[in-house]
Amino acid sequence: MKATSYRVLLREEPEGGYTVTVPALPGCVTFGATLKEAMANAREAIDLYVESLRAHGLSA
Repeated sequence: MKATSYRVLLREEPEGGYTVTVPALPGCVTFGATLKEAMANAREAIDLYVESLRAHGLSA
């Protein structure tokens, strides 16, 4: 399986934690209480997003 890289944008929230968006995947947004958690959640969100696209016959 070919690996694909996606750029993620991290925004530190004033109340704590990090919001992560993936510009190449509209609507792909997640959150983590720590930077490590935010990045792990981003990987999972990207995997699920791409899986959903493929299930619907689309490509990322």
